[in-house]
Amino acid sequence: MVQKTAPDSKRRSERSRRAIYDAALELVSEVGYAKLTIEAIASRAGVGKQTIYRWWPSKGAVLLDAFLDLGHQASEEASAAAGHEIEREIPDSGDLEADLKYVVRATIDELKNPKYDAPYRALAAEGMLNEEIGAEYVEKLLEPSLQLYVKRLRKAQEAGQVAPEVDPRIALELWTGPLAQRWLQRTGPLTHEYGDKLVEYALHGIAPR
Repeated sequence: MVQKTAPDSKRRSERSRRAIYDAALELVSEVGYAKLTIEAIASRAGVGKQTIYRWWPSKGAVLLDAFLDLGHQASEEASAAAGHEIEREIPDSGDLEADLKYVVRATIDELKNPKYDAPYRALAAEGMLNEEIGAEYVEKLLEPSLQLYVKRLRKAQEAGQVAPEVDPRIALELWTGPLAQRWLQRTGPLTHEYGDKLVEYALHGIAPR
């Protein structure tokens, strides 16, 4: 008698989850967050909407997990291309200004990438209205990135490049805050030159030397 292999529910669930992530990211880029619905995500992913509600309470929660997964995939692809696991940290060349400019420029490139722009904007906007999504957005997406700056600034303090009384977590907002505002509100062009100036003004101030 030939024994039938039982369906692998874990593999099926992972396929469904991946399809839901892809559908959410595609749709938010196509129709915008306001018109994004659980029903539309379910239809695009080929699953029942109850499957989505079983895993997530809202479209914002789906989109947040999808975006986090997108970042995880990007990290894995970068590690595979490098042939080893890449540790997420800001480089330390000994030149703090150059290192910060390098990372700010990379951030600007990512913010302008159509692959990330629509879902990132949607999450930022939803986070301002939905307290739960906002808290998760900060905890899982925003704060881990900001802590990379904290770590680099602390190393700069140890090297005597930053005053010892400076609070790194506050200092980083001198360039990340204006950058986020210009991106979200589209108050001006988001360029590498703009990012460079933010770093220069943050490190050297605006008073005559």
